[in-house]
Amino acid sequence: MPPAPIAVVLAAGKGTRMASDLPKVLHEAAGKPLVAWVLEALAAAGIHDRIVVVGYRAELVEQALAGMPGVSFALQREQRGTGDAVAAAAEAIRTRLASDPADARRPVVIVCGDSPMLRVESVTGLLAEWTARGASCLLGTAITADPTGLGRIVRDATGRFERIVEQKDASDAERMIDEVNMSTYVFEAHDLLRALATLRPDNAAGEYYITDCPGMLLDAGRVVDAVACLDASETLSVNTPEQLAAVAVALNNRSAKGTVGA
Repeated sequence: MPPAPIAVVLAAGKGTRMASDLPKVLHEAAGKPLVAWVLEALAAAGIHDRIVVVGYRAELVEQALAGMPGVSFALQREQRGTGDAVAAAAEAIRTRLASDPADARRPVVIVCGDSPMLRVESVTGLLAEWTARGASCLLGTAITADPTGLGRIVRDATGRFERIVEQKDASDAERMIDEVNMSTYVFEAHDLLRALATLRPDNAAGEYYITDCPGMLLDAGRVVDAVACLDASETLSVNTPEQLAAVAVALNNRSAKGTVGA
């Protein structure tokens, strides 16, 4: 039996464009906080050990999720990028690995707390592919007709993952790519910890990006790939009140079809 996966849910941001003092992940869509949709999808996919990275008004997020079994918290003291957010959970991951050396191969699933459209089958499919490929890191991607604003997945001539390029840095040809990064990953635990330890803020924003970790592992000779196992509907995340309204409609429609979280 493969080792039980751990999930890291990124939920530390304020969500400046939401025009609210409430942490973004606590805004409700279709009757639940955004992050609750994510946590429930993970649990339904068999991931019960879920570390929620909190930051802005952390106490509110912790209070809202206090009754959910299997949920623990890690504090990101300053919001210094997605890589720094995952690093805030590093000690909690390390503690879980300490009891058994075999757990170094334990999968760590990383998702965003503001992506309530996450489907159970996407998570289970990504984990199955990670196991089958013997990967150090596997990115869950989606094919979408409108990739505007999303990072593109660049592959080599043989179709293997090469890198992620953000839209602002993409060439005209790269902007035509319809496979997009969904900020949904599975890492081998030990390799993730090693990559986080050497991550540097070598970018204009001076932040630590989790998107740098796949490339670092690839350069180190580890198996890194991307698989388009997510649905285009899952590109609906929330950064504005308008996006929150759109997600609420989509979740209600999914519920009406009896496929919430599926």
